Amino acid sequence: MLGCLVEKELTTPQQYPLTLNALVLACNQSSNRHPVVDYDEATVEDAVTRAKAGGLVRFVHPSHGRSALRYRHELAEALGLDGRQLALLAVMMLRGPQTPGELRARTERMAGFDSLGEVEAELEAMTQREVPLAVRLARAPGRKEDRFAHTLGLPPQFDAAASPPSAAAVHASAGVTEQLEQLRADVDALRRDLQELREQLGA
Repeated sequence: MLGCLVEKELTTPQQYPLTLNALVLACNQSSNRHPVVDYDEATVEDAVTRAKAGGLVRFVHPSHGRSALRYRHELAEALGLDGRQLALLAVMMLRGPQTPGELRARTERMAGFDSLGEVEAELEAMTQREVPLAVRLARAPGRKEDRFAHTLGLPPQFDAAASPPSAAAVHASAGVTEQLEQLRADVDALRRDLQELREQLGA
């Protein structure tokens, strides 16, 4: 969801901030996504509400002829990112682990990199932060380049041949993982309560 907001801000600024419907469509589009998902409005609305609570999203209330609530990300300010790092982070969130060459090609509409070395320098800076935003994966069999993955949210799925994430990256992910588990438990409880209420109303 956050990656979608960044992508649309940088590629279609005239349509940004996004309405809930536009954000759902952005999340579920089949191009430039891995994996491709099929979220409903409730799922996306829940995610964007939680991101707002964490200071990563802002709600933009209707004004100037607009009638719908809209959403914008606050990643650059919250995480101290420049435009290039923001683009790299977004593409890693949208498409998973990638090589510097793949990232350069896929950020072309979002940020300008004159060389592969510039991409690698930004990625290295993101891995060296006090709380890393990216991690380098070991070169997998048959691949000529290392891949990089973001560390926001759940840890990325590492190949058997890949090196484990750094201790700092694991630490950064652990708290989020615990929060997600608690959220899943809360959602399950709400579903049970809703089902009981439906049964009572139908009785």
